[in-house]
Amino acid sequence: MSFTSTRVRVTALALTLFATLFGATGSGAIAQDDLGPYSGLAAAPVAVTPPAPPVLDEAAQDADAPRFVAEPVIQQLPVPAQADSLAELVAILPTEADLSDEMQCLAQAIYWEARGEDLDGQLAVAQVIINRSENRRFPGNYCGVVTQPAQFSFVQGGRIPAVRSGTRAWHRAKAIAQIAHDDLWDSEVGDALYFHARRVRPSWAHTKLARATIDSHIFYR
Repeated sequence: MSFTSTRVRVTALALTLFATLFGATGSGAIAQDDLGPYSGLAAAPVAVTPPAPPVLDEAAQDADAPRFVAEPVIQQLPVPAQADSLAELVAILPTEADLSDEMQCLAQAIYWEARGEDLDGQLAVAQVIINRSENRRFPGNYCGVVTQPAQFSFVQGGRIPAVRSGTRAWHRAKAIAQIAHDDLWDSEVGDALYFHARRVRPSWAHTKLARATIDSHIFYR
């Protein structure tokens, strides 16, 4: 064999070996085998973070959609409903504000008619005035009820006398008027429309139904 033919055979053998190796590397089987013991496992899952919702301009939001607004923190102050007695309620009720004309008439009637009575007695008088203002047989307001002729002896010529402002009696009368008007404390006289002093016995008393006796007054419906 000549040297030339031998070189040709070696060259052909080398080319054959190169083609075989190149073709095997590109096949799926070899790629699978190259993965070793993990060749049968699926690719590891990838965590995907969902995109954040778009931020809408407030004007573009649905006008009918409810808005969740945090409620403000309100300072807890003493309130009338927390009073354990009528006396405590009178003590904590502010009375510095000016009274309306109607509330002034109610407070003045309490002052003149019952300032010497216990607080329950003062509240009872206020309740009668309020009951009358809500009854069609009497004037429809406090001032009209108090100044109605021949009803309250302290009223002179249709006028209510001035009170001594700044006194404890006037402070209590204003507080009782507010309590009765706002129905902050129940009076045992209920729906009573009349009352008189215990020292007298008016002719009309036997025609009425007695509701309660408080201090020096008897109350009727």
